[in-house]
Amino acid sequence: MTRPGLPKLIATDLDGTLVRSDDTVSAYTHGVLDRVRAAGIPVVGATGRGPRLTELTRNDIRAADFLVMAGGGWVVDQSDPTGPVVLREERLAGEVLARLLAELEAEVGPLTVMVEASDEHDAPLWGDYHASWPYPDRFEARTRAECLSGDVIKAFARTGDHHVDELLAVARRIVPPQVATLTQAGLGFIEICPPGVDKATGLTVVAQTLGVDPADVLVFGDMPNDLPMFEWAGWSRVAVANAHPAVRAAADEVTLRNDDDGVAVYLDRLLSR
Repeated sequence: MTRPGLPKLIATDLDGTLVRSDDTVSAYTHGVLDRVRAAGIPVVGATGRGPRLTELTRNDIRAADFLVMAGGGWVVDQSDPTGPVVLREERLAGEVLARLLAELEAEVGPLTVMVEASDEHDAPLWGDYHASWPYPDRFEARTRAECLSGDVIKAFARTGDHHVDELLAVARRIVPPQVATLTQAGLGFIEICPPGVDKATGLTVVAQTLGVDPADVLVFGDMPNDLPMFEWAGWSRVAVANAHPAVRAAADEVTLRNDDDGVAVYLDRLLSR
């Protein structure tokens, strides 16, 4: 049982929110999340990272009972004593992605495209490498045809002629939501996910599993891919101080920056009230 006055479920984004700029999570943050679980509140890591980065994700949020990954398309229950159980696994058909990219390139010009196709541990992204991509060690050059020969977990696209928010606006104008979900997570690329996939629908799977109402959920985030869960959760929506302006505008509250352990400071105060 949760204590009176506390949310019944807490979900936090990782990169830019819980994880600091040096790619670490402080011992203080891990300790506060352990206290959250000890108070009877399940913890969820809600991230754009795909299942190939599950082990990294588990290390960054060790207290998580559930992982909502791939922007909501991959949901894992880690609380089962027999081992992790995948509750949701969504993919986008390669031929659908091919048509979508062709329509987008007709509007904005050539795109740099990478796809996430494999769920194996540390599997690389495939496609066109771009120097702005921050993870060159997890990349494998492949032709567009090779990348789109099967279903993908999600795709990343960018053009040098458009700011990522501008490209996202154009893509959303061209691509209907029933074809694909489009967002961006602060990496300079738009992200193309299967239709109906976002962090809110991923968290819905968790909430239904636990019997928790969205009105009792507290969420933390920093980028536009967090906005669906901000719209969905009702207990409070908290942005870190370094968040994208759209996320700050949608937040009920703003905590400290990720580099100042903003999520942990907020939760520490919440548990100490």
